[in-house]
Amino acid sequence: MSLRNWLQRGWLQNHQSSREEIRDLFGIADRDLQAAQTAGLPGDWRFSIAYNAALQAATAALAAAGYRAARESHHVRVIGSLEFTTGSNAKLIRTLDAFRKKRNASNYQVAGVVSDQEATEMLELAALLRTEVAEWIRAKHPRLL
Repeated sequence: MSLRNWLQRGWLQNHQSSREEIRDLFGIADRDLQAAQTAGLPGDWRFSIAYNAALQAATAALAAAGYRAARESHHVRVIGSLEFTTGSNAKLIRTLDAFRKKRNASNYQVAGVVSDQEATEMLELAALLRTEVAEWIRAKHPRLL
């Protein structure tokens, strides 16, 4: 499987990224990484904010690779694409996908399902991914930084 296969299946669309788009996606990720550290926020909110930071970083990688996720299963595709963009390890992708499901439950089904420990883990994962994506773009698509 590859991003080209995903494109043929309709899971992705071709996309021409720009330096401004990558800057803006990283700007959102950085804002959210900072906001997720706000004292006094419930774990659910810190988790959700940190998750969004990770999603924006993964979106930047996909955009730099020349693609955009289709609307259906958008988050699933953005997260899964990390295998083909940055080459993220399977454990990181599985963990981020599990956190995607946890975020969905927290945002749409029931409050209080996220522990403070999970919020901290999500924040650490998001920060790691932000760094990983920036390094990958710098190495593979330096014109976008």
